[in-house]
Order: sequence, then C-alpha cells, then structure tokens
Amino acid sequence: MRGHYDGLAAKYDEHWVYGPEYVPWMSGRICEALRLSPADRIADIGSGTGLFTREVARHLRPAHPILCVDPSRAMLRELGTPPPPTLTPVVASAEDLADGRARLPYEELDAIWLKESVHHVTDQARTLRGLAHRLAPGGRLLIVMLPAAIRYPLFKAALARFEELQPDPAVIEGHLRQAGLETRLDHVEHELRIDRDRYLDMVRARYMSLLSTFSDSEIEEGVEEMRAAHPEPVLVFPDRFAFVLGQRQEDGT
Repeated sequence: MRGHYDGLAAKYDEHWVYGPEYVPWMSGRICEALRLSPADRIADIGSGTGLFTREVARHLRPAHPILCVDPSRAMLRELGTPPPPTLTPVVASAEDLADGRARLPYEELDAIWLKESVHHVTDQARTLRGLAHRLAPGGRLLIVMLPAAIRYPLFKAALARFEELQPDPAVIEGHLRQAGLETRLDHVEHELRIDRDRYLDMVRARYMSLLSTFSDSEIEEGVEEMRAAHPEPVLVFPDRFAFVLGQRQEDGT
C-alpha cells in the first residue's frame, strides 16, 4: 500500500480535489467536529500530501505546527521543501504512534484525526487504543471514514469489493469506547459534481486505494462499464462520511 501512495504522490492532490469547494468543506467539518483551537497540539495521521491539513492550518493559524504523519516519504515531500512553518512532517504509521515507536515533538496531543486511513490499519482495536492513550486530558480523536456502502459511480466489482473490505463505523466507535473514550457517531454529506471523463481518468489512476486491488485489464473493463452506465457528461453523486469522535475525560481517565 505504501508503494501505491508513493506512485500517486505527485498527482494526489489533482485526483482528490473534486472541485474548489470540496477541500474547504471537508476541512471545515474536521475543525468543527474536533472543536479545534489555535492552542491545540494536533496530528493528522495518514495526512498524505497535507491536502486537508494545509487548509485546516490556513483557517486555524495554529500556535504549534500541525503534525503531518504518514509512512510515505514521497507523499510528505509534497508539503514543500521546506514545509510551511505551520506543518511538521513525521514519517510514521498510525501503528508507530500507537506503539510509541514514533517520537513526536509533543508529549501529548489535544486533537488527532485520521481521514480515510483507518481501513489501512491492521489491528484497529489495538492501534486506536494506543492513539487514545496519546491524548491529553480532554483530547479528541476523530475518525473520518466512508460508510459501509457508498453510492459512487464505480463499476460493480469495485463497489462489491469496497463493501467486503470497508470497516463498519459502528465497530470503529466501539473500539474508541473500549479505549475509554466518550464517543459519538455522526454523518455528513456533500454533493459532488465532476466531469465524467475526468472521473474515468481518476479511476484509471487508481485514486482510491481500493482500485489498486484490480489489474490493468480489470480497470479498463470497469471503465468501459462505467462509460456505458453513465452517458451523462457530468457525474453527480453524494459523498457521505461517518465522523466517529472519541474524547478523553478532562481528568485524564
């Protein structure tokens, strides 16, 4: 999977910016859900190129640099050389942070988010428990993830495989609760409008990690299936996300 993202790094932002309003919308929802303040010590785990982190930092103007944590050096290089003063790259995985293998500039964190990366975590219960232990009293941990089923205009085999592999947000909420956090599960939705041919090119580029599980020929067959099913020039579909929030009690328990 690291190789998949290394290969996508240079064009990752291009694939994920559906339209000019998408990144500000998602970044704003993250800020609201975590109730971020400029004084918070923050980590974006699985930050990739910092696509959403940069927008959060622009809006928040943090007193402490936001940690962009990702195992892919190629993705983190897209932050810039040097990176902006509001962002600090950390080459590490979620498991590295949870197990204490990754050294951070902050002993505790006030806010952590993982956007669409929890499905890459091998032992989700253990890793989320470890991340919860890195929170300061009152600290918040947010998991942004797709629901168990999506209504993307993908080919049928991709949609079926997504449902096979995608974790249930309710299960993720249970892991946070078992880690001792007070939890809440909400959903947000945003309507996407994207040129059909551009979306087909994104699928060919395997913009979703799910698509890396298909061969070149399977991708091309899927693209032809999508082309036949969607003759309209602009695709319109809902992008729905589960926001799973956990908060450590103020007394640190």
